[in-house]
Formats: sequence, C-alpha cells, structure tokens
Amino acid sequence: MTLSFFALMVKAQNDAISKFFNKYEDDEDFTHVTVTARMFGLFANLDAEEQEDKDLLDAISKVKGLKILAKDDTSDGRELYKEAFKLIPSKDYDELMSIRDKDNDMKFLIKEKDGIINELLMVVGGDNQFLILSLVGDIDLKQISRLSKSMDIEGFEKLKNLDKDHHNDNDH
Repeated sequence: MTLSFFALMVKAQNDAISKFFNKYEDDEDFTHVTVTARMFGLFANLDAEEQEDKDLLDAISKVKGLKILAKDDTSDGRELYKEAFKLIPSKDYDELMSIRDKDNDMKFLIKEKDGIINELLMVVGGDNQFLILSLVGDIDLKQISRLSKSMDIEGFEKLKNLDKDHHNDNDH
C-alpha cells in the first residue's frame, strides 16, 4: 500500500511539471525544445582525448532528458513565472539559488535522492521574458555548467560555483 502511494506521488509530481509544458507546447508564442536521452546517449560514443572532455561526455551520457519552454518579448513573463511555481511541488524540490534584479526573477531548484541530483529546474520570469528548463538524469552541477557553455544556455553560467556550494551545504 505504501509503495503504491509513493509511486502515485512521483507520478503526480511529474504530471504537475508536464502539465505546464503541455499547456504551452503548442502555443506558437513559445519556443519549445526537447532533447531525449537517446540524443545525450549519442555523445557517449564520441572519442575524447582530454580527461576533462571525457568527464564531460560521461556526465552528458547520464542525462535522460532536457525540456525548455521559453517566451521572449512578452509582457506576461512574471505571471508565467508565478504560474509555474504554483504547479511545482515545493516539498519535492530544494532551492539552490535565487536571483532577482530589476528585470528578472530566476530560481534554480533540484530534486535529490540519496545524494544524487535527479532533476534540475531553472525558472526565469521577467518584464519581457519567461523560461522554464527541466534537466533530468544523474546530474553533476559542475559538468552541467561546462555543458551549458558549449550549448549557450542563458542563465546556466550561474551554476559554475554551485557545485562547490552544494557540497559544502551537505557537509554541515
């Protein structure tokens, strides 16, 4: 009975985020990007000579999916930001970092189990933009920051110091 309740909770949690993506994925005002585990798995077959490149390819091969939903030149970015957080079950995610300036609010959240990050969410809402990104898999924040440089994902550069900070938080 307890196991089936847990499975139902996990499904409901995934459905909450999926509902947000599904609600807007056909809206032509949004950019919708989905990268599957198969695509990330193809990187594992690449040859790398440098150890840093090998580490990066190993990290990429553990990613199971990436979804991005973005809307630029919009006046409802802050409302979409609030809507996203109404659907994200806060009890299941830990906030890593929050940034607020005059133009945007940005939050990084993780879902972690047994010391392994299973999902990274980045949500950005502002005066003229909105973005929600979900990265699922066994996630190494340091490697994901390096990956973001090559993929040019705006906002991910802020992760470069999080890996060190995240481990320090767990040491206390």
